[in-house]
Amino acid sequence: MPQGKLFLIPNVLAENTADAVISPQVREVIQHTKVYLVENPRNARRYISSLKLGVNLEEIHMEVLDKNTPPESINRLLQPLFKGADVGIISEAGCPGIADPGALAVAHAHTRGIQVVPLSGPSSMFLALMGSGFSGQSFAFHGYLPIDKKERAQALKKLEAESLREKRAQIFMETPFRNNQLLEDLLRMLSPQTKLCIAKNLTASEELIQTKTIQDWKKSPIDLHKVPTVFILQSF
Repeated sequence: MPQGKLFLIPNVLAENTADAVISPQVREVIQHTKVYLVENPRNARRYISSLKLGVNLEEIHMEVLDKNTPPESINRLLQPLFKGADVGIISEAGCPGIADPGALAVAHAHTRGIQVVPLSGPSSMFLALMGSGFSGQSFAFHGYLPIDKKERAQALKKLEAESLREKRAQIFMETPFRNNQLLEDLLRMLSPQTKLCIAKNLTASEELIQTKTIQDWKKSPIDLHKVPTVFILQSF
């Protein structure tokens, strides 16, 4: 029996943007896929429903794959693939497998000879990098920085030094309700001439992508509380 394919299905970054950012290819795959691995089944069903594809949600089977999923459960979650059914992975936002628990399933699929099919869609880190003005030749994505103030200060200084030494853009993010605290730390701890790109509400009508030096950001207060934001620093 031929094995199924593992589709990595992008989700929207902002509400009511599917028409602009979700491709016909993604819609076609969703129309024909009945099994999914998702972070939140309720949100995933709402996303599929929002595409208005005529999909019968009662015929769809979803299993949870999130940051708490133990690695030893992955083989069980992928069983439909071994029986010939296609499986889709849907993240809460953006593209599966990038700073995302879906990577566990992808890695296991490769060990079992399963074809992995990533579909094009919005990725906050890449959209932010594209709009930053920084070189895409060398960059690193660090996900979430430490919450502890001392550890965060050390991490920021390390990122700034590495950026200067390696000429590397450093991409990171924070839980939206802690964005303003992170921004305060950035403005206080980094060199005045270090450049910082703030990319918020990507793909939404309120999208903003701006790159300024730290000293210029200090002159231009910005409120990022509870706003999805990507930060990129580059030291020259």
